[in-house]
Amino acid sequence: MKIAVCIKQVPTRDWRPRVNDAGSWIREQDASYETNEPDAYALEESLRLKEKHGGEVVVCSAGPGRVAQVLREALARGADRAIHVDDEALGAADAFVVAGALAAAMKDERFDLILTGLQSDDQGFAQTGVILAEQLGLPHASIIMEIVVGDGGLRVKRELESGWFQWVSMPLPALLTIQSGINQLRYATLKGIMAAKKKEIRREAMPPQATPRQKILRLYLPEKVKHTVMIEGTPAEAARELVKKLRDDARVI
Repeated sequence: MKIAVCIKQVPTRDWRPRVNDAGSWIREQDASYETNEPDAYALEESLRLKEKHGGEVVVCSAGPGRVAQVLREALARGADRAIHVDDEALGAADAFVVAGALAAAMKDERFDLILTGLQSDDQGFAQTGVILAEQLGLPHASIIMEIVVGDGGLRVKRELESGWFQWVSMPLPALLTIQSGINQLRYATLKGIMAAKKKEIRREAMPPQATPRQKILRLYLPEKVKHTVMIEGTPAEAARELVKKLRDDARVI
């Protein structure tokens, strides 16, 4: 089974964002980076499928030269080789442009299964995977919590709202977007880290530039304000209103 996993390098969660002078994106030169968390779960799921069914796992990413760091980490965890669409403009590109770059680099590989994380931790639009499926002409399913391979196809478990789940049967080849928590992540071993140094990272040029479908007009940090709300009524009424505000407005319960 030939499996591709699309991974993205994103700013680390403990890094305090700094906006660039244009106010359109972060100061990338000041950031520290890590593998996008949902993509890490997609990688782990691909490695488990390989261990069970055999085959090859290829990690794919589109971004600046620094992306090689997360590709090497994926190779150290067990992926067989990597494809890197290397271009500085991809650092802040929208989902349409990124999906187009990945599709051009992956189309001749003829993967049986492509996995992506559900969404990225930086922009979080959850669009790259589904756009990539459309550009490659593949059936897709999103928010996947379990994968069962058999009889030339797949059965996948999708997470719905309010604690509901849905099982879907689909043919191969296909593309799935993976929900965080589908499995337990593994760490790279010393043997894996040493082996990763010898594994191939194939670099691809950016294809003819696709026209972005969205543009960030302004990026800014959340404004911290203090606001006092007086709750009136009987103690029972005030308690109900307080619970409602904590649940619906503050979202802390």
